[in-house]
Amino acid sequence: MFTGIVEEIGEVLETVPENGNLNLKIRAKMTPELKIDQSVSHNGVCLTVVGLENAIYTVTAIKETLEKTNLGAIKAGQFINLERGMQLGARLDGHIVQGHVDQTGICKHVTEEDGSWIYTFGYDPKMSNITIEKGSITVNGVSLTVVNSKLNEFSVAIIPYTYNNTVFKYIQKGDKVNLEFDVIGKYVKRLTELA
Repeated sequence: MFTGIVEEIGEVLETVPENGNLNLKIRAKMTPELKIDQSVSHNGVCLTVVGLENAIYTVTAIKETLEKTNLGAIKAGQFINLERGMQLGARLDGHIVQGHVDQTGICKHVTEEDGSWIYTFGYDPKMSNITIEKGSITVNGVSLTVVNSKLNEFSVAIIPYTYNNTVFKYIQKGDKVNLEFDVIGKYVKRLTELA
């Protein structure tokens, strides 16, 4: 379980294919505090630490993860949002994030405003996911509030702190992002479908 509050930006040093999987070697300041078998969110994808060496750790993304997220396209030299699992009893500064990406979306446009940025994302309607204005959404592992909700499209406002301390500063029009929709909203939607 995560909060969607990014701890740091890690650098992907190497991607190593292994059968249908992909091993990611990542340099991060948090590495000395990690342990084997620990869960870490990578652009919103929960992956298990499988190797540690100095300031570099390794995680493995399986074929299904590579097909359903943007991790299959990640290259050495790119940067990635990182968050360790939530500590029980700590503040929940973002919202409840499972680290299970529902689907990917595409950045439709970025508008720089006076002191902030508005990012608009579109997503495939076949998955039947929804957003609501003032509701929660996770984009590449970042907990955000929806400021404009339309059918299969939403916008979020990014403040300078979030822009400077996450991979949002690298996201451009046409980029693929990982989306995790609000877990409470997903349960409510499912219950209404069953009624």
